[in-house]
This record gives sequence, C-alpha cells and structure tokens, in this order.
Amino acid sequence: MRLASFLTAAILTGSAISAAPAMADDTGQTLYVDACASCHGVAGLGRGPMAELITVGVPGLRDLSEKNDGVFPMLKVIQIIDGRTGVRGHGSEMPVWGSEFKAEALDEAGVYGSEIYARGKILSLLYYLESIQM
Repeated sequence: MRLASFLTAAILTGSAISAAPAMADDTGQTLYVDACASCHGVAGLGRGPMAELITVGVPGLRDLSEKNDGVFPMLKVIQIIDGRTGVRGHGSEMPVWGSEFKAEALDEAGVYGSEIYARGKILSLLYYLESIQM
C-alpha cells in the first residue's frame, strides 16, 4: 500500500524520484517523499494527491513550530509519526510508521535491531520536518 501511494504521488507530482527501496539512502527528505508526501504534499502544505481521499483533514507540516510558540514540538511529532504510543495523527487515518519501519528490518536485524532501525528512520523524518519549518 505504501509503495502504491508513493508511486501515485510521484506520478501526480511529476517527480523523478526512484521508487526502488533505498535502505542505504534513508535521508529524512527521501523518507518524507516515500512515506508522507502522497498525503501531506511534496512541499508539506497538506495538499498531497491522496489528501482528498482521506476522510479527515490532512494538516500542513511547515507551520508546526509556529503553532507551538516558535518551538518545534519534537516529542509530539515523534509520537505521531511512530503511532505506537497512543498519539494518533489525523484520528485513525495516519499509518503507524513505527510498526511499518520496524517490520522492514525485523528479519535482518531482529527485535532490538529493528526497533533501533525504526527509531532512526523516525528521527530522520523528524529532522527533515524541523528543517522545513517556515
């Protein structure tokens, strides 16, 4: 499902980004385009090609600091992206990326290694989101 969403976003936005899995090149921006842009938009304004199909509003992600008195809400954003802590973004429409990322590495890295892998990917996304704040 995630790959299909990514491919749709890439086609609709005219992106020339490769759809091949890139475990060695998981920069925050690459992860964002893969996991988030189809809903939140490439520019992070909440207007991705899949946003109109979601039953709850898709927020923009460039004004998170502005909405938090000028401070980027790191812990809250980590919990929303991870999705395993009870804080669910968008009600229930947001994927549980912590579980998704962990599953990617479970066979190769085991239970503990896959958790570290998932947290690293979430942290990469977090730093990218922090960098695009207006």
